[in-house]
Amino acid sequence: MLKIAMLSSWHVHAEGYAQQFNGRNDAKVTVVWDEDPVKGKKFAESLSVDFEPDLDKVLARDDVDAVCVNAPTNIHREVMVKAANAGKHIFTEKVLALTIEDCEAIKAAVEKNNVKFCISFPHRTLPHNLLAKKVVEDKILGKITLFRVRNAHNGASADWLPPHFYNEEQCGGGAMIDLGAHPMYLVRWLMGKPAQMSSAFTKVTDHAVEDNAVCIMKYDDGAIAISETGFVSGASPFILEMYGTDGTFIVNAGKVSIASSKITTNADYSGFVTPNQMPQPLPNPVSQFVDGVLYNKEIIFGMQDAIELTEMMVAAYKAHEQNGFVTV
Repeated sequence: MLKIAMLSSWHVHAEGYAQQFNGRNDAKVTVVWDEDPVKGKKFAESLSVDFEPDLDKVLARDDVDAVCVNAPTNIHREVMVKAANAGKHIFTEKVLALTIEDCEAIKAAVEKNNVKFCISFPHRTLPHNLLAKKVVEDKILGKITLFRVRNAHNGASADWLPPHFYNEEQCGGGAMIDLGAHPMYLVRWLMGKPAQMSSAFTKVTDHAVEDNAVCIMKYDDGAIAISETGFVSGASPFILEMYGTDGTFIVNAGKVSIASSKITTNADYSGFVTPNQMPQPLPNPVSQFVDGVLYNKEIIFGMQDAIELTEMMVAAYKAHEQNGFVTV
């Protein structure tokens, strides 16, 4: 039985993660810590577990094998280094930290103490994105010339996101560093590290951080990638598009369409087809973490993936501040 401490209810996914842990027969949440005692007590009561206001005491408990980190991003380094030094396995919400220096400190603590680590990259478990990866690896589209991915919702315009999601000090930014993490880690996974990046961040609502954001990335081979996100888009489907010298791949709200000279004998391959077989979904990040700790199964979202996402976000915000292209 894997016993988990929930470290903060700050992130909106904290409750969902707790339910996923408790939904298994080999894992359970045993205690809650929170930087906000009022919210922490309420969260603990909802889970029928103890609330402990002292993080060190949580990490010293015998009924804690692992931690689920949903704390404000700006204290991730402090929380995770302490957890690793206490020998606790770490599951964390993205992003890992706000700076590469903080990421490297977390990495050093994890490696020194030989604890398991998993960051939550759920879009990398979904069939349509797994198929996109195969299409890239098998060069079904030839040379990729343009990649675009969009993930957005109306959390700000419809006013359902918690107020602290607009706290720049805690979050490190707005829509791009939060919801935009999903498109950004997909760009890095499918296209690799870009050479340069430029950002366009705007505010549609009156919050302190950007709620509408786009990053454009240039690659040394001439390819371009576009990462889009926002808190001000109603009924916005997840969209992923790849255009190559030999065809096109499009995902719209989970529906996949492909046109490629590599999969048709027709001279004109402009007509799109829907794949008759999709990859099986991978276990969700929580399941990968529990299985990795208890049964030594593979956790595919590791420390390097986490650091690379922060690297992309650091470049994105630097480009925004400098109002031009920056080196990634």
